[in-house]
Amino acid sequence: MTDAVIQPTPASATPEGGHLLEVRDLHVEFRTNEGVARVINGVSYHLDAGETLAVLGESGSGKSVTAQAIMGILDSPPAHVRSGQILYQGRDLLALPEEQRRQVRGKEIAMIFQDALSALNPVFPVGWQIGETLRQREGMSRADARRRAIELMDLVKIPAAARRIGDYPHQFSGGMRQRVMIAMALALNPKVLIADEPTTALDVTVQAQIMDLLADLRRDLGMAMILITHDLGVVAGVADRIAVMYAGRIVEHADVRSLYRAPAHPYTKGLLESIPRLDVRGQELSTIKGLPPNLMAIPSGCPFHPRCPYVQKVCVDVVPHDLVLGDGRTSACHFAQEVRDDSAR
Repeated sequence: MTDAVIQPTPASATPEGGHLLEVRDLHVEFRTNEGVARVINGVSYHLDAGETLAVLGESGSGKSVTAQAIMGILDSPPAHVRSGQILYQGRDLLALPEEQRRQVRGKEIAMIFQDALSALNPVFPVGWQIGETLRQREGMSRADARRRAIELMDLVKIPAAARRIGDYPHQFSGGMRQRVMIAMALALNPKVLIADEPTTALDVTVQAQIMDLLADLRRDLGMAMILITHDLGVVAGVADRIAVMYAGRIVEHADVRSLYRAPAHPYTKGLLESIPRLDVRGQELSTIKGLPPNLMAIPSGCPFHPRCPYVQKVCVDVVPHDLVLGDGRTSACHFAQEVRDDSAR
């Protein structure tokens, strides 16, 4: 591997007394001919320099839409940011003019998209696609951009990078295509990397390799990372904290060890119980009954109540607020303490 071409993010990236990135009470809706879908309903979370936050939830829970709002790449229409703030180094990204927002996108905050084959252009070599960002944003010559692209491909451990720089996306395996996407995201040395389902459609061995690579890059380059996934199994050894999303809101937030040891929300508990255990033979796999809610008609009270084994009348009538359980841990459940106690048994 060549010497790293990206310098570690300076420690001063986090403003004094604040977070590197903070989402505050974000509300996003999709306005369609069929009605208004309330996709994000008051999401708040933060990210500090050098740490990894995992955002978990089923498809449709709002994980990727929140990330797209941070990046400023929501399709509008139909998407509309109704209210909230997205603070990066103390600046509200939602209030910036598009030209200033563009300077943040890619250079300060970068994103790895979940389907590498669809995200890469099939008619251009991967080296050209990595170099395009450098030519457009950094003003590099074609020769310099090519050299940097080779270094970036080396950095993400693509074998024989100098020889493969002229290959097209279809000539790479799924895991290697994902490494190309990571190289593109790292091209401008971002301080925050958003990885949206980076292991989708990869086999288990390759998933582990990609997660190890992301963890190594975060450590070596001093980045902060938001890892979006629906798979609890891929985040245990990578994330520092976990935010669990359901129906467009954060229902539980905790450090990794606390959440895995004793989840405090019935949804999180159901997700963990659905993971097969290697130490139990002939087990019946646990599932969460029902389906995620229609975001055009979110149930009253707690949106999880139609699927919840702990449901009582208060769950149907009253929207639960975040209950603080100590050590920065929260759960949006009327019976969070009972759920945590049951989980710990």
